[in-house]
Amino acid sequence: MSGKEVLPLVEGGKGIAVSNGQSAGAWAAAGGIGTFSGVNADSYDEHGNPIEQVYHTRTRRERHHELIAYGIKGGITQARIAHEMSNGNGRLHVNVLWEMGGAEEILEGILEGAKGLVHGVTCGAGMPYRVAEIAVRHGVHYYPIVSSARAFRALWLRAYNKFPSNLGGVVYEDPWLAGGHNGLSNSEDPQKPEDPYPRVAALRQMMNSFGLTETPIVMAGGVWWLEEWDHWLDNPEIGPVAFQFGTRPLLTKESPISDAWKQKLLTLKPGDVYLNKFSPTGFYSSAVRNPFLEDLRLRSERQVAFATEPVGDLTEEFAVGPRGRPVYLTAADKAHAEGWVAAGFTQALKTPDTTLVFVTPDSARAILKDQVDCMGCLSACAFSNWSQNAEGTTGRRADPRSFCIQKTLQNISHSDDCEHQLMFAGHNAYRFAQDPWYANGFVPTVKELVDRILTGK
Repeated sequence: MSGKEVLPLVEGGKGIAVSNGQSAGAWAAAGGIGTFSGVNADSYDEHGNPIEQVYHTRTRRERHHELIAYGIKGGITQARIAHEMSNGNGRLHVNVLWEMGGAEEILEGILEGAKGLVHGVTCGAGMPYRVAEIAVRHGVHYYPIVSSARAFRALWLRAYNKFPSNLGGVVYEDPWLAGGHNGLSNSEDPQKPEDPYPRVAALRQMMNSFGLTETPIVMAGGVWWLEEWDHWLDNPEIGPVAFQFGTRPLLTKESPISDAWKQKLLTLKPGDVYLNKFSPTGFYSSAVRNPFLEDLRLRSERQVAFATEPVGDLTEEFAVGPRGRPVYLTAADKAHAEGWVAAGFTQALKTPDTTLVFVTPDSARAILKDQVDCMGCLSACAFSNWSQNAEGTTGRRADPRSFCIQKTLQNISHSDDCEHQLMFAGHNAYRFAQDPWYANGFVPTVKELVDRILTGK
């Protein structure tokens, strides 16, 4: 893969300083494919301390350019670290999200500034049509992340058929099992997981029809022991296959996450990771159930529909805002609203869906501040209404039911706080607590983990 024979073991990329040069370099040194994140990657001062990504300009557009500069500098830094640590073994990939702010410019900048150090690009979270063109321009392979054969078909027919030789593989990321953002379509039920085998077999059939019989599929999401995937091996319905590990590398000595986060992983139980729709990207995502997610869930439950004039059942007057301007609720919802206000949730914030959510004054101030401080880390953000378009806005009201994803992911990756921040994880994370290898809080090196995986069981 990516021009070299490697172990069919891929480190999954995890954004904002979670998959970095150290973890990726160690994975490559062990003979596999290491993946560092190109999403707001860290750079360091002369003492080796991460440089805090502080924004000095006034407008979102100006801060967006600062974010891009941070991203390019950090990505180049991590590529160099990974290259040094790999000792020339394995391969090194950079992972970017197509829906992240400045994705194309950041990817171009990293590949140009780390020329010869990066061998492949993995890219998902959206439909990355132009990633092939960018990869070919810089002489590297590309690995689109898809969740269905239909998604790959669209990418191939629109763009990838022009650049077949640089297609290093296709990553099938299971939308019910993988951590982070998930590619569930509107026709798929988040509560009804589907067996990945027929979905990947359909992807292989689609790829074969395009002449991609030798192009590997990388299975991502839910992989723990390879013996559990034995029926996939040497199977013509699946074809050449590799396996991606996203969650397991979190619990290694080289992983840059905090000890508190690592210890938290050792305590998770089945069901502690769940799909939710709070992300400002609009995608479902899989994260650990904690007070951060619980607050978002309860915030959305304190929600009522309203109208600015009496209409239908919305006839009960209710005062909102510092000036007490009237809106109209149903009688039942007015009773709910009055109860929330009495409990301290006195601030009613309007959503894009003509509803009100009720929060405390402190929460309202924090939400407003985060929206004002937006630096455009996404191509379009539901929480702040930022967009990369010429107008700089989605044209919709900012949504207080969501959150600033840049802020919380920076916080969790640079602190010990894993209770009040967003903690992404795959749905098999509970297996750390069930696997006797991790007994008594054992944390392996990346090399020990790879060697363990290679036993197959």
